[in-house]
Amino acid sequence: MEYEMIIWLEVHVRVKSKTKMLCSCKNAVALAPEPNINICPICSGFPGMLPQLNEEVVKLWLLWWMMMNCKINKVSRFDRKSYYYPDSPNAFQTTQLFDPIVGAGSVKTLVNWEEKNFWIHHMHLENDAGKLTHWGWKTLIDFNRAGSPLMEIVTDPVFTNAEDSVEFLREIQKLMRASKVSDADMDKGQMRCDVNLSIKPVGQEEFGIRTEHKNVNSFWAVSRVIASEYKRQLKIIKAWGVIDQETRGWDDDSGKSSSLRSKENAMDYRYFPEPDLLPIILSDDFIEETKKGIVEFPIERRIRYLKTHKLQPDDARLLTADYELSSYFEELFKLTNDAKKSCSYITTILLALIKDSEDEINISNLNFKVSQLAKVINLVNKDELSSTNSKLVIEELFNNWWNADEIIDSKKLRQKNDLSSLETIVDEVIKNNSKQVEDYRWWNENIFWFFVGQCMKASRWQGNPKIFNEILKKKL
Repeated sequence: MEYEMIIWLEVHVRVKSKTKMLCSCKNAVALAPEPNINICPICSGFPGMLPQLNEEVVKLWLLWWMMMNCKINKVSRFDRKSYYYPDSPNAFQTTQLFDPIVGAGSVKTLVNWEEKNFWIHHMHLENDAGKLTHWGWKTLIDFNRAGSPLMEIVTDPVFTNAEDSVEFLREIQKLMRASKVSDADMDKGQMRCDVNLSIKPVGQEEFGIRTEHKNVNSFWAVSRVIASEYKRQLKIIKAWGVIDQETRGWDDDSGKSSSLRSKENAMDYRYFPEPDLLPIILSDDFIEETKKGIVEFPIERRIRYLKTHKLQPDDARLLTADYELSSYFEELFKLTNDAKKSCSYITTILLALIKDSEDEINISNLNFKVSQLAKVINLVNKDELSSTNSKLVIEELFNNWWNADEIIDSKKLRQKNDLSSLETIVDEVIKNNSKQVEDYRWWNENIFWFFVGQCMKASRWQGNPKIFNEILKKKL
């Protein structure tokens, strides 16, 4: 009997607000230099401390949800999720179960160049726990990230393979960065994923018993977890065993998972309404103001680059992997009206210079304006600058902050296109190389490039080689 897997994901993303969700402590967007320095009595769980909801957090959450075409609930409420663990200072988590702020939505992405929509069941707000570090026989607790705002995105069981799951997560990350809601850096714990998986016979409607792998922190790990868990469950079922509903941990070094605890249900957490926070009531003015922050989706740009600009799939994917990079491309294209050359100069020259630079340079803090790069591309298209020399000009712009015209003129790189003056040079070269002319006439065609080189040399490398080619062919 054939079996298929059913996957649904719970994605936790730390919102990029300045302060935490329920207090004024600095948010754990980046790792703090020391443990327990960005804490206060509220996020440390001192008795009697009253939380206050961060308006900026709600606005950032709302912005991202609008981009997902989700149903927004104008009235939502918080609940307490009760559980005791050392990294939870309150012994409960402030979250949303009964009345989340956002209902169903969807995310569009490309999987093997096929457009697919994946459905989101709901999204809700909650605060993060601290971090445990096991050191010998001791466990150390850092509360710097306790109380940081988290967005939990819960999908429908719509995934049937690892590839779809990973592409969905990549698109989530791009959207977070494009809207500046979160950096969603998995290496820094700003985006984590719980993978829920069950298997069932092909054609059976009822799902099998699911397991959950907590806090998977890379796309590669998500793919490995899915493959490993599918094989594990299949092996148990074929041996007439029973799948336990449980939470499992993943060791990326060994590529193996292990049981952590039995999987809890909502009843186990003893949810009840949060008594210290009022309901969130979103006004029409607040919603309209938030809409102004909506940006073009990375996936829409990627599809446009493929269909309208006719870029190569790898180039379209590279440009849209970083929203600032694609925005730079958009601005450059407006100035050149040449999508392919704009893409080529960014991906093959500019990104290589950034990668090799010893300074902390990225596409948003270059030493020269995008108009200077556009000028170089436009001069190449007008045959006033060769492709080879254009790279030298860009390197000078990158390293020395010059103006493109100043670089070209000071280094005498501007190509001459004056037909009469170039024809005079050709006549002189033919006159001074009569032996080579005779060899060419006796079908030694390889010597043609000798004449081109001599013409370029005579013009001090400022003559247009294309025009030299045309004149030489006629003259010879």
